Amino acid sequence: MKNRVKEIDYLKCVFIVLMVIFHLVYVGDKYPYAKQVVYTFHMPVFLLISGYLANMDKGMGDMLSKLKWLFIPYAVMEAGYVVSASVLPIREHIDNLTAALFAEKMLLHPLGPYWYLHTLMVSYIIYYAVNRLRPRLGVVSFVCLLGLCFYAAARLLHIVEMANVIYFLGGVLIRQAGLKFLQVFRPSLLAALPFALLCIVSPEEMHRDTLTGVAMVYLAVSVALGIYGLLHDKVKRAACFIGSNTLAILLFSPMFTIVAKQFVPVFAFDGSATLYTLFSVAFVLAGSLAVAYVMDRLKQSRWFSGKELYNRP
Repeated sequence: MKNRVKEIDYLKCVFIVLMVIFHLVYVGDKYPYAKQVVYTFHMPVFLLISGYLANMDKGMGDMLSKLKWLFIPYAVMEAGYVVSASVLPIREHIDNLTAALFAEKMLLHPLGPYWYLHTLMVSYIIYYAVNRLRPRLGVVSFVCLLGLCFYAAARLLHIVEMANVIYFLGGVLIRQAGLKFLQVFRPSLLAALPFALLCIVSPEEMHRDTLTGVAMVYLAVSVALGIYGLLHDKVKRAACFIGSNTLAILLFSPMFTIVAKQFVPVFAFDGSATLYTLFSVAFVLAGSLAVAYVMDRLKQSRWFSGKELYNRP
């Protein structure tokens, strides 16, 4: 955990847990409004952080290696998810899986949470290519060219969504401006007031590609950071541990959210679904981390992701 920014790991914990909660179909169906609120900001925060932390000052070999070790787990898990979607009665069920449709989902329009890794790889490629021209460009020219390339990838090639890559670009801009992440996103519990106001006044604007959505992303991070300052050190350490393992949770959580459907009848007595949510989130997190731990112990992570998947506390 050395050399990590604790607040960023904490934020990753908060938003990966929110991802898991609303990937539980029962919870999402029971609280659709809450799901809409959370979907407005939780993955944009990950893209902001990824853009901010992206290091493009490396050789071509190092960059290709980074992309390879993103692509392999992406390809394995996305392939499994697409095939499962053709068999299991999930929300994204595929009635007739053909080779062409399989290729389209793998290369252009992924299913499930793996769209994030797909977007990340495309963003890295564009950022790295434009960054190679950085010495010949001024700051404004560099930012404009990078933005145009993202726009072309989204609106002309249709391989990513502009509403997603714009947040990666935002993270890049913070880094290029020489600012620290926590200089831009200040902790504030009072930010909960305008956040709640936006949720109430502009529910139809609660999308990541609107100004309301952008404001909600900023305010959500500020509130989360405000809460961080109030937490006990043990809670902070636990949160940072989960936040340092978000790749494993992203990769393996779908296997466990599907199983979690079987717990619904067990907790049917709780009309609020609170107990079901708590149990299922713990089950999904523990299961995902257990898979990562076992893969490390069996020496399988090296060929799967190029590094150990389980980050110890």
